[in-house]
Amino acid sequence: MAVCWFAGLTTLDVVHRAAAPPARNQKITASRQDVAAGGPAANAAVTAAALGARSVLVSALGAGPVAAAARTDLEAHGVEVLDVAEPGFPLAVSAVLVDDATGERSVVSADGALAVAPAPSAPALADLPHPDVVLLDGHHPAIARAVLAWVATASPRPLVLLDAGRWRPVFTELLPAADVAALSDDFRVPGHDDAEAGALALGAGAVVVTHGPEPVTWRTSAGEAGEIHVPRVDARDTLGAGDAFHGALAAALAQGEPLPGAVARAARVASARVAVIGPRAWLGAVR
Repeated sequence: MAVCWFAGLTTLDVVHRAAAPPARNQKITASRQDVAAGGPAANAAVTAAALGARSVLVSALGAGPVAAAARTDLEAHGVEVLDVAEPGFPLAVSAVLVDDATGERSVVSADGALAVAPAPSAPALADLPHPDVVLLDGHHPAIARAVLAWVATASPRPLVLLDAGRWRPVFTELLPAADVAALSDDFRVPGHDDAEAGALALGAGAVVVTHGPEPVTWRTSAGEAGEIHVPRVDARDTLGAGDAFHGALAAALAQGEPLPGAVARAARVASARVAVIGPRAWLGAVR
């Protein structure tokens, strides 16, 4: 079985679906409510587990009812958790509103800003199953740096996949180590107008850029490039679509798919995600 590590952010998402966003100082009634673990690394881990990979999340959750709810959801969906949080760590709660008319989501979250997550110890990482792919989301820099230090000495060395949805200063350290950097179309490296060129200039081995429903583009440092069609669906819920893409990309690469095939598989999985309402109901469509 292919093994994937996902190093980065976990939150607890409280998701409401409503006919329209509220106006200023207005209260509205939701038509649906869901509670699930969230965060780029956590959602990607859930996706990879659904696709048959052994999925290990290296993150900071902590204790208390908020962390317990997130952990229960993750474990129910086949994710193994290495929790590096120290006592009193406050897991962020994300308030999510999904527009029933468009499927678009709005999110308010502290992400990883409430507290600094400590680095996992080298022995703790060594005790985990050896990964084929390691995904980093950059939200907890100490975790990312510790995982990269472990990767540098690992044999065989796992492939490093970077989830770079928006620029973070730590990416100056992570991009040079990334075999594949998965970028959103609005990601920019400071000083570069082109997302692909900026990431490759910092040392990424290959770059994949998503453009919503438009074709996914990819380019390698060796000069290979291409586009992958995204299946057209009626978008009902876009929450976590990028995370689903990254989790599927990690699983496909870990299972030996070449980059173009892995990107195509990830695009199909992301399309399946947005076609179904709810943060977990869509998983049955890809199992």
